[in-house]
Amino acid sequence: MHNGTSITQFIIEEQRHMTGATGDFTSLLNDVVTACKVISNLVNHGALVGVLGSAGSENVQGETQKKMDILSNDVFLKSNEWAGHLAAMASEEMDEIYPIPAKYPRGKYLLTFDPLDGSSNMDVNVSVGTIFSILRCPGGGAAATERDFLQAGTQQVAAGYALYGPSTMMVLTTGNGVNGFTLDQNIGEFILTHPNMTIPTDTREFAINASNMRFWEPPIQRYVQECLDGKDGARESDFNMRWIASMVAEVHRILTRGGIFMYPVDAKMKEKGLEGKLRLLYEANPMSFIVEQAGGSSITGTARILELQPESLHQRVPVILGSRNEVERVLSYHQQG
Repeated sequence: MHNGTSITQFIIEEQRHMTGATGDFTSLLNDVVTACKVISNLVNHGALVGVLGSAGSENVQGETQKKMDILSNDVFLKSNEWAGHLAAMASEEMDEIYPIPAKYPRGKYLLTFDPLDGSSNMDVNVSVGTIFSILRCPGGGAAATERDFLQAGTQQVAAGYALYGPSTMMVLTTGNGVNGFTLDQNIGEFILTHPNMTIPTDTREFAINASNMRFWEPPIQRYVQECLDGKDGARESDFNMRWIASMVAEVHRILTRGGIFMYPVDAKMKEKGLEGKLRLLYEANPMSFIVEQAGGSSITGTARILELQPESLHQRVPVILGSRNEVERVLSYHQQG
């Protein structure tokens, strides 16, 4: 029997330190936790319950959807639409926002999420995850619009992710540091196992899809080449390279042992009229909030991600995040031109 702090207990204790707290936020987080437990169960069963493979459809970004993309999205909607805490939701998998149906009460918060980040890894049994962000709805949320979601990342009330790996974990920030919880399958509860997670300031590990190197801008090419040159190069130190193709898994590794993750804009994206690959509202903002709360940094290359003013629901941006000193080095290379 585990006598540790459950995520429910942790959230309630945090609420007690918030002046004027009504319990809505705590209940909302509990609903998000429930959704992640359901998704974890589906991921763990995989082919046994027929959730692997393509759904034969595309999302708003023109990407082929996996069966689990659609199932996970439905789980999040059904788990969070009924309780009266939300005015609307927005998902990477949906073209438009999802206003809370009229038959349910509406609340003062907005929820954005990527229901299954790295879903292409499902078929090969590699870690995937869920990313979410909570915002306050301007005007109390009586009739939320798309514009209400277009808030800078600095306005986030909370952000987190669930990692479905060898164990299922949830990592959460409410703006007061970062804490990690591991799902105890025996009791069906997340238990605090990684309190006060912090990212080391320095690192010798980087994550990037090196197959795109010829398309990168000069500052990124310079940084990565210096890492590859190791002890014989300008950095006079050997680096390790990682790439999982799941942002949740990449960020989790950085939170536990340091590192830098890079998904920069490149020439191929620019040819398609794209400013980046990752979505600002569903991936970049929540992960940047978590990383900064853990002592790291997160930039587009030239600007702090959390200060960006979103212009559209599915806006994409370049993302460079992780150990502060390495991120600042990449920033300096961009500033030098």
